[in-house]
Amino acid sequence: MEELVAKLAEILEVESLDLSKSFKEYEAWDSLAILYVISMLDSDYHKTMSAAELQQFETIGDFCKAVLNK
Repeated sequence: MEELVAKLAEILEVESLDLSKSFKEYEAWDSLAILYVISMLDSDYHKTMSAAELQQFETIGDFCKAVLNK
């Protein structure tokens, strides 16, 4: 989980993430960040997810759990 959170923090250009927040609450969350997350999921976790699926998660913590538990 720590590795995934660190990668997301880098994409969102913050030092640490609050897993109870949604992606939308971060200023750097835009279409480019979405593409980075989708690419990171594919290359590092061998998972595919659409932009629409990614944006359905209520919190970053929910997203992390889904990625690591699938």
